[in-house]
Amino acid sequence: MTVDITTNHDPQGPREPLDVSEDVLIAPSFQAALANLGLTSLDRVFAFDGGLDLAKGNIGAHRRRFQLEVALPGDAGRVKLYLKRYDRPPRLQQLRHWLAHRRRISLAGGEHDTAYRLAAAGIGTPETVTYGQQWRGLFEKRSFLMTREVRAAESLERRLPACFGAPLTPDTLRQRRDFIRRLARFVKRFHETGYRHRDLYFSHIFHSDTGVLSLIDLARAFKPLLGRRFQIKDLAQLHYSAPGHSFSATDRLRFYLTYCDRKTLRPSDKSLVAAILKKAARMARHNRKHRVPVPYLDRTREAR
Repeated sequence: MTVDITTNHDPQGPREPLDVSEDVLIAPSFQAALANLGLTSLDRVFAFDGGLDLAKGNIGAHRRRFQLEVALPGDAGRVKLYLKRYDRPPRLQQLRHWLAHRRRISLAGGEHDTAYRLAAAGIGTPETVTYGQQWRGLFEKRSFLMTREVRAAESLERRLPACFGAPLTPDTLRQRRDFIRRLARFVKRFHETGYRHRDLYFSHIFHSDTGVLSLIDLARAFKPLLGRRFQIKDLAQLHYSAPGHSFSATDRLRFYLTYCDRKTLRPSDKSLVAAILKKAARMARHNRKHRVPVPYLDRTREAR
């Protein structure tokens, strides 16, 4: 059995079909590397305790995340991989997941499927290295997904393009405006697929050395029947996470006008912008109460 996830539209490049190895699906170029680690079956994947444990206190006891590295023939250096494991996820969460995807699908399978569909639509997403799932009656017993790091890229939270840190000149100003327009077109193209991310912060948008934008952490992404509520949520998260010392009010307006393909704001746009700002302000109040930094209110540029 082979699952064909090859697409010529993905900005990250064509993807391999996934072949069956024991009871999991593995990209052929990774079979030897994963076999060396013993990661060739569900049991072995769930027994794995190597790599870096990316533990978080707010993700639930049923979910574990790991970072590991493998060597591939023809690759300079080592390749970074990310493993997500779901072990006996709560049934209520599974039901909500099925409703969001409008079918019965495992938590790992849903993220894999979303990444594949977005890649086919030309949206850069992490490449699946291997995944598998196991059911117990109607409900999921466990599932996992391993993805390859987005190549030669970093999140916008960690590093903005160099023009944002350089002295302001006509050339760097042009580069900043060009990036803002490219980011707006990328988000517009993503939303035109019908998907909404629900965690569309700068930490989940990657920018490569060659200027390619990609989305990661697609576990909550879905296609809502009525998209406006989640469009507001996505755009508010973007606005919230764009640092105030790098993005002015004019930059944010330029982003919105490009996103909506407008030259001036219409009454409907003003209503949408007001909802976005209201949502972001609510997030800011909550986080400031808990002494969490609010990026869009931060006007202080870090020392470089």
